[in-house]
Amino acid sequence: MNLGYSVSMVMLSAPRRHLVLRNANFRALWVSSTMGILGGSVTAVVLPVIAAVELGASDFAVAALSGMVFLPWLLFGLPVGVVVDRRRRRPVILVSLVARVVLLATLPVAYWLGVLTTAQLFVVSFLAGLAAVYFTLAEAALIPRAVSKDELVEGNGLMTGSGASADAVGRGLGGWMTQAVGASNSLLVQVVASIASFVAILGLKVQETLPVSSEKHHIWREMNSGLRYTLSTTPLRVLLLVAALWNLGGNIVVSLIVLLVVRTLGENGTWLGFLMAATAVGGTVGGLTVKRLADRFGSGVVWRYSMFPAALGYCTLLLMTPGWGMLPGFFGMFLTGLAISMNIVVSTSFRQRVCPPEMMGRLGSATRMVSWGMLAVASLVAGVLATTVGVRGGIILGIAIAVLAPVVASMGPLKGVQHLEDLEPAAPEPERVA
Repeated sequence: MNLGYSVSMVMLSAPRRHLVLRNANFRALWVSSTMGILGGSVTAVVLPVIAAVELGASDFAVAALSGMVFLPWLLFGLPVGVVVDRRRRRPVILVSLVARVVLLATLPVAYWLGVLTTAQLFVVSFLAGLAAVYFTLAEAALIPRAVSKDELVEGNGLMTGSGASADAVGRGLGGWMTQAVGASNSLLVQVVASIASFVAILGLKVQETLPVSSEKHHIWREMNSGLRYTLSTTPLRVLLLVAALWNLGGNIVVSLIVLLVVRTLGENGTWLGFLMAATAVGGTVGGLTVKRLADRFGSGVVWRYSMFPAALGYCTLLLMTPGWGMLPGFFGMFLTGLAISMNIVVSTSFRQRVCPPEMMGRLGSATRMVSWGMLAVASLVAGVLATTVGVRGGIILGIAIAVLAPVVASMGPLKGVQHLEDLEPAAPEPERVA
């Protein structure tokens, strides 16, 4: 028997190791991202509690504080994307993590000294959000460098799944710690998590090269090129439109869940926490199973139809009644989290697959400026709807807007695409030598 043939057969039959185990660079990004989401989720719960309980801030201040983290995306997302594309991404991540540690550490220190103010909360939240813009864009740009194109769906699925798990754990931990050790002291979790992310990125060994250009373009020209690229092809335009529609409608629903549970149904925050945790758990399952479904049915099919069950999950909120009648919403939010997680993985993987490495920062910033900008718009719209058509009426309108996303996906230009990978531009053929 041929020895080489035998060895090859053994290698082919041997089970492939998990991506986290076989790829050290992906492992570093995975640990860093997961720890960052864990700490960020704790902070998302803790900051409004600090304002409301420890500082006695007004209702407006408490509500506005929650949106401060998204404001840098609207104001600086595009220029930060240009900066990320002009720099090596690993140092950008490290600097952003150091900035986050220093900024957040000032809050518990100020609390211990008795000088913590609402204004400081706003300033720190905004600046920490700006650091997160750098971190997020640089991290997203490094993932295609850390894994092969065939590993993108698997890698993004793991990132999304573990991120959803970390989000669920972080929100539960943040709520418990505000009671156990105080809200301001709970911010130390974010500080420790950011340090852990920093240590993980130190082990990242991805080779990066700065783009070589004969001329230095003005930042506005590069921002414009990022926007143009984001809208340059039909697949990218459709993916962006679908994401914007879903975020607008879906976040109207999410923004009204608190009012529905606490005021309309008269339940306490325990059930509200269960609903949010159910979404995160669903996201975990979706992120970990999407590769199998995409391999079987096609990433295009998963992307097109995943948002229909997600919208159905939101509909179950309208069936909830006090007490155990809240269970339909629990299962519905699990379904929503699972389906949307799958949609995010395949759409993100496609963008990373087709985008040139030197454009990743600008593509990410332009995409998030539009899609995440809808989150801020949705919150304002939800407030108007709650006072005009009521909470349930607002949820119904939000669902109606959200359903437009899968309708556009299933009836639009990409309706017949089974595999999004088939839309990747073909590599240019090498020139023939005469």
